Amino acid sequence: MFKPSVLIVDDEKAARYGMKKILLKDNYVVHEAKDGADALHMIKTLRPSLVLLDINMPHLDGMKTLEMINALNNPPLVVIVTAYGSEKIAVEAMKKGAYDYIAKPYEIDELRIIAKNVFDRLILQEENARLRMEIGRLEGMGELIGQSDVMKEVFDKIEKVGTTDVTVLIQGESGCGKELVAREIHKRSKRRNEPLIIMNCAAVPETLIESELFGHEKGAFTGAAERRLGKFELANKGTIFLDEIGDMSISTQSKLLRVLQEQKFERLGGIETLTVDVRIISATHRDLEEEIEENRFREDLYYRIKVVSIKLPPLRHRKEDIPLLANRFLHHFSEKHQKQIESISHEAMKCLVSYDWPGNVRQLKNTIESAVVLSNNVILDTADLTEEIKHPGNNALPFKHVDYNLSFRDAKKVLIENFERDFIQKKLEECDGNISRAAEALDMHRQNLQQKIRELRITKGKELL
Repeated sequence: MFKPSVLIVDDEKAARYGMKKILLKDNYVVHEAKDGADALHMIKTLRPSLVLLDINMPHLDGMKTLEMINALNNPPLVVIVTAYGSEKIAVEAMKKGAYDYIAKPYEIDELRIIAKNVFDRLILQEENARLRMEIGRLEGMGELIGQSDVMKEVFDKIEKVGTTDVTVLIQGESGCGKELVAREIHKRSKRRNEPLIIMNCAAVPETLIESELFGHEKGAFTGAAERRLGKFELANKGTIFLDEIGDMSISTQSKLLRVLQEQKFERLGGIETLTVDVRIISATHRDLEEEIEENRFREDLYYRIKVVSIKLPPLRHRKEDIPLLANRFLHHFSEKHQKQIESISHEAMKCLVSYDWPGNVRQLKNTIESAVVLSNNVILDTADLTEEIKHPGNNALPFKHVDYNLSFRDAKKVLIENFERDFIQKKLEECDGNISRAAEALDMHRQNLQQKIRELRITKGKELL
């Protein structure tokens, strides 16, 4: 919340007292500084919104102080206070970044009006910034796109954890955009100007993962012809993103736990203990609590990496985002491949929204790119989509639709959800959308059916009664 605070900078105590007395009557928080050096220190610690700066001061005059204030990050607005007849100096100060000036002796109302104008402007700036952020979040956050309630919750968490240094665990199926979430968190952190180092734990052989993480010395193993820095050294002062951390072996997990606890490690084959300052963001498509039950993941590491947990929903659970995503991908790939495709037809969009996308956003993105490349029309139509997207129920075996990049557990979950959704939808349509009749036909309690409808986001058929 915006707090109107003022710093009065003047070497004359009486001058400061007069201004303070006026401003306190308008409920401003008022601070005083006796010279430029004192003012600079107070600006850094108190962060006032307005500085009333006298030009004529010993040691560090107002003009030089103004330059030093404006060199700070997010400097306050400065109003120059000058002697009557010195307006020329005040104009020069405004060219150097002062917001306004006031000449001594001044009228009480003149000072009050200037202060009010400053704070009206600051309040407007804050409101504009808030509105810009809200408008930006209507469609998404950076490359993360979505208008659904579940994605708005994700965006809200990213905003909150971004400015902190806590460890974050991002959970979700393959293709949901876990790396994009990590990038957005890093972008909002105090480490944003430092490196973001990404490592996919599932893509590195077990024999090499320790070397990848912590580096190695020359001769540490056969083929180690020279020293190599690991991901943690490269990420020092920045962020390391450990994708698919659930695929990491127990022995490597133990070594990672030490880095989290102590921020210390040794290169493979080395004796020097290295200290790093790294924020860790992790991601996995696995159910780590189930992995802990099966003794495949350390419980102590689990609680270390998930101070905050962000769960990314699969695309089939946020179908209202599909048109937004599809159109964004369409424009991107039309430009990339130099095509003049302007939109997606209504029938093609219905196909895209009806499909369950086992490969999530990644699969949708690839589908749109393929359609753009193959299309010869200005409107992308159903003819440009694959048979699988147009007629997902035509294959005799449901597992033909499974993305084989998924784990067995995730693939099974997709198949079960697809079956439940199709079965319940058909019963609801047969019962004209009447939940009580459908529940009876399904041999389910009405409350259980309502819960399933919410979980599976069933929207087809007539309005549910």
